[in-house]
Amino acid sequence: MKDVRIEEFLMLMLISLVVSLFISYLYLTFYKNRATGSQIHRSFPLLGVSITSIFICIQFSLPLSLGLLGALSIVRFRTPIKEPEEIGFIMVVIAASICCATFNLVFLGVLLVVTFIGLLLLTKGPRLFSKPLNDGVILISLPAPAYKEQSQPILDFLKQHLPNGQLESVIENEDESVLSYSFNQFEQALMLEVQNGLKALSSQIKSNIFFNRSGEG
Repeated sequence: MKDVRIEEFLMLMLISLVVSLFISYLYLTFYKNRATGSQIHRSFPLLGVSITSIFICIQFSLPLSLGLLGALSIVRFRTPIKEPEEIGFIMVVIAASICCATFNLVFLGVLLVVTFIGLLLLTKGPRLFSKPLNDGVILISLPAPAYKEQSQPILDFLKQHLPNGQLESVIENEDESVLSYSFNQFEQALMLEVQNGLKALSSQIKSNIFFNRSGEG
């Protein structure tokens, strides 16, 4: 590390840590509705500073670089990636760390700006770029004979109370019918009101509401 002063090294490590925390914030902001339980964003600060440190150490030593390449070629990680966007965020952390290690801070700024704009387009842009994730789904089951009589009142009730929702599927068999209805922008505080309203239509109705966005409401 004779080519990098200790002050420069500390500065790059601090920048890498701040950038990694910012990427963790982006992950929480744009993908907190994907409740996989992996919480991969917690590893971003450690990944950022460690990758930055590694590239600072090896960029001035060809033998060390080749040795590290050989060592990494036999490493296998068995932890599964539960969501596809996690790979993208890991790659952003790696790219940002390399920018820090090679003193390309202008490239680092461009990377973060373009990443932020891309996330905005994917999550808040037109349907050309993304399809909004449903907040959840309500499953309604009732005996088949009752469904034939109550199907239209049930759909009218759901359209009234869940205006941004849509019918996903209807499964019918000899004994029971199950209706699946997805919804958006539904407050959890209204859950009991919707379930009680369905019960008022028919005492034979059973409903279950599942939320995709854990921790909200």
